[in-house]
Amino acid sequence: MPGSASRRTVLAAALAAAAGTAGAVSAATAAEPGDAEADTAAAAAGTVANRFWSTFTDWRSGTAEGTRPVAGLRPGLVLDAPLGRTDYTDPHTGTTSAWEYARWTSPEHTPAVPATEVIASWNARTPAGTWIQVELSGTYSDGTRTPWFVMGRWASGDTDIKRTSVDDQTDGRSTVWTDTFAVDDPASGLRLASYRLRLTLHRRPGTTLTPTVWRLGAMASDVPDRFTVPASVPGLARELTVPRYSQNTHVGQYPEYDNGGEAWCSPTSSQMIVEYWGREPSAADLAWVNPDYADPQVCHAARSTYDHQYSGCGNWPFNAAYAAAYPDLNAVVTRLRSLTDLETLIRAGIPAITSQSFRKEELTGAGYGTAGHLMTVIGFTPDGDVIANDPASPTNDAVRRVYRRREWENIWLRTKRYNASGKVVSGTGGVCYLYFPDRPTPAQRKALQAVGVL
Repeated sequence: MPGSASRRTVLAAALAAAAGTAGAVSAATAAEPGDAEADTAAAAAGTVANRFWSTFTDWRSGTAEGTRPVAGLRPGLVLDAPLGRTDYTDPHTGTTSAWEYARWTSPEHTPAVPATEVIASWNARTPAGTWIQVELSGTYSDGTRTPWFVMGRWASGDTDIKRTSVDDQTDGRSTVWTDTFAVDDPASGLRLASYRLRLTLHRRPGTTLTPTVWRLGAMASDVPDRFTVPASVPGLARELTVPRYSQNTHVGQYPEYDNGGEAWCSPTSSQMIVEYWGREPSAADLAWVNPDYADPQVCHAARSTYDHQYSGCGNWPFNAAYAAAYPDLNAVVTRLRSLTDLETLIRAGIPAITSQSFRKEELTGAGYGTAGHLMTVIGFTPDGDVIANDPASPTNDAVRRVYRRREWENIWLRTKRYNASGKVVSGTGGVCYLYFPDRPTPAQRKALQAVGVL
């Protein structure tokens, strides 16, 4: 099956269970197609708020414990004077190692949207002998606080630690599902009213090594219950020239990374856009790949995004962090509100990677159904239909697809759907990855500002 379904399926089932059967039925009844377009239109507006720390002023804010900001064209945060040492036992190798560490904690941020979900993302360089941990803590709308939740332990390589999310994190009111903090029972009215992010930088003891973090932030959203979204009006005909890669070229290759290429929709999409922006892995980066394999850079992207706890390559911020490890690239995970937002980005020359789930009959021409799949949107036809590089295609030549606008916007933007068994499960509600240059053109900057990223 295309994509990495397991985590999204688990999250969907958990949220449905938390809401209760009656709540799910009520939501379905209230939001069925044609029943409440005005309500769904209102729900689509004002549901997403991004906050990213990336400037020298940003890095000077918050609380620094052994870290310091560095100025330049790409300001960042580095490890300066370690707070001390800590032992970390890698759960995927059983190896215990000592690390020096320092921390930076963001100021408390109150998003415009009291949130039912928060997804963090970061851009960093981690030389061999270093790694980072990202955590989130917040205050609920009733004034109580969450504990610190680990949102990721990350390194660009996999020789020091195994890149990982952390399971079984809950305070009985919210849970972290791989890369997503989610309120367990949104129907209760409980929301996350504010949050802080904490960044811990690690290095081998006795060295002067340091990670460098250029961007840290989160997307907070109040995810509405909607089975359908209002139809948008086409506003753009443009197609970007983006490299085409099929994940199915790699079926059976490196099964230790999520069973091989058939599940590599996310890193395959990431690699397409990395190369669209003129970046690519070096020969040294690819030296480990079997020389008989086509498109070795896709294998490299899969290994570089693999989450050893999730056992998959579909961790959203891990993909963004992979892309941003290339020179002068930024990457974020966010939600968009509409196809109009996507048109705004495409008009400025910025493709997007979108996450969606659907039954086979819901997307004409796809030829498959999926509980979770990533595609690269590269343009729109004169009729407004979506042009996507779909990595689930059988060959690179077949990757370019045209999907019907109305079908595509609904499977991407909805937050509730019926699966093949007729059960109510969640949709991603417009989740996407955006990769863009550190110094965008004025038109690109304006587009990114319009969708709330800059």
